[in-house]
Amino acid sequence: MGNLVNLKRFKKRSERERAAKQADANRARFGRTRSERALDELRASRADKILDQHRIDGEDAS
Repeated sequence: MGNLVNLKRFKKRSERERAAKQADANRARFGRTRSERALDELRASRADKILDQHRIDGEDAS
């Protein structure tokens, strides 16, 4: 006779492996380092400051 296989364990293991592959793909696709995120945030804040400096505040600004 062949080896007995616990189907619950087999399904759980295959699901875990599938989830690990998906997580690895997501890390490669979306993962960014802390320094990359900080640099993007810095660039966005500088752009907002420059935009705010060109804002017209007065009675004629409607």
